[in-house]
Amino acid sequence: MAHLSRAASPAQVAASALDRGYELVGANHKSQKYVLVAAPTTAAVGALKGGRLYLPQQDSIYTYMARGMLNEAGLSFKDLKQVQYEKYPQAGLTALLLGSTDATVVREDDWAEWSAAQPKAAKVLASSQPVPGGFTVVVKKDLPPELRSRVAQWFATASEPSGLAPATLKPEAVQYKRVAELGLFTPVALPGVQRVNAKEAQQLQGQGALLVDTRTEKEFRAKRMKGAVWAPYIEKSLKDVAFDPATDDFSALDKLPAKPMVFACNGAECWKSYKAAKLAATKGHKNVYWLRGGLPEWAAEGLPTEKD
Repeated sequence: MAHLSRAASPAQVAASALDRGYELVGANHKSQKYVLVAAPTTAAVGALKGGRLYLPQQDSIYTYMARGMLNEAGLSFKDLKQVQYEKYPQAGLTALLLGSTDATVVREDDWAEWSAAQPKAAKVLASSQPVPGGFTVVVKKDLPPELRSRVAQWFATASEPSGLAPATLKPEAVQYKRVAELGLFTPVALPGVQRVNAKEAQQLQGQGALLVDTRTEKEFRAKRMKGAVWAPYIEKSLKDVAFDPATDDFSALDKLPAKPMVFACNGAECWKSYKAAKLAATKGHKNVYWLRGGLPEWAAEGLPTEKD
């Protein structure tokens, strides 16, 4: 039974397991959204910089969702004055009401109930997409069918005495994919750098700008935007807006001519072009652009590609 208990995990852990040879048995709570809530005077997520954030447990789904919503707005936990980890999720709303924190993350259902009783006491700054709630049961794909069936049956019918609600729900795979990617996606904007779409990048190229591909040489040779130049960003730092460029290697930047540059890589979940563009702007390069959608967006628009 100890082996079986390890199959039940929070959504973020289950999402990682599903990417590593496991398959879904079921979840024991409906999918739900999470909201980042702050005082009504807080203008936007970015205004939380230097503020205080209340979160329940450092390894909880609440913390995971908070990191993703902050990250999308270009903030890191390192940009906050304080991240307070406590035990009870809804206590964050009380802390917000008392002024002992500036923001918290709660489930949308909990927020709806609380805000109905406390109108105008706080406001939603950001909301997630629906993600699996409660615990998810996953098993290895190579588990014998008979044993896999027994595991599913136990979690679906005999789990209540153990303290777990029955895992009979089947969230869509895209919801776990969303959780797995949350916190890995680049922010939607990069201060000091102009974000462009694929067609705008092509127009800039026609005006003399460099399309800079920051991916690996293997990826560059296999398929690239037509006319792109290769300048690899060798990434060792965290995928975070507060990354440390000193741990990375972007010496290729020094070999590029002083021209307008459009940095790109493998799409919104690829941080290499984000980091490259930020570093280029920091080093004084003018007219720095960022194609967040990278090669996938370029190809989806039907723009020309090439390969070796």
